[in-house]
Amino acid sequence: MECPNPKCKGSILILVDTKIPDSARQIYPVGSNRGPVPPEVPQEIASDYSEAALVLPLSPKASAALSRRCLQAVLRKAGYTQHDLAKQVDAVLAENDARKALPSGPHGMLDAIRNFGNFSAHPITDQTTLQVIEVQEHEADYCLDVLDALFDHYYVKPEDAKRKRAALDAKLAAAGKPPSKG
Repeated sequence: MECPNPKCKGSILILVDTKIPDSARQIYPVGSNRGPVPPEVPQEIASDYSEAALVLPLSPKASAALSRRCLQAVLRKAGYTQHDLAKQVDAVLAENDARKALPSGPHGMLDAIRNFGNFSAHPITDQTTLQVIEVQEHEADYCLDVLDALFDHYYVKPEDAKRKRAALDAKLAAAGKPPSKG
């Protein structure tokens, strides 16, 4: 195929196995079906996230492992410095400080990344079938959804609040009023 963007006109290569339904996969240019990482997210975390999104169609296992690594970095930056990710997750879930506590959506989803990451990093077997449990693509994709929610909570919303507060304080200063409290 040719890129539909008139400014690009570059080649697009899609590989299809005619014997397997829905097997079409874009192989060039390599890309992700997820949106860009918000600019408020620290670069080293954004890099892991982007790589997890990029490898998702090729290896859900690798994507989940990178999501797990990304989660640990997010939590460390948020002040949860426990050495073990399970302990970090426990600390976040038990957080009593309303300013740091996760909203109900991400709170209920947080431990999924750790668990899917464990399935990707360690050969864990199903106790009934004794088969190694593999990470499925939709599960690794869910890990990226959870990270999106965490990015919004830890990075995007606080920066947005700072910008709005700065605009309000500038307006108050212009009116000869003291800055907002907070």
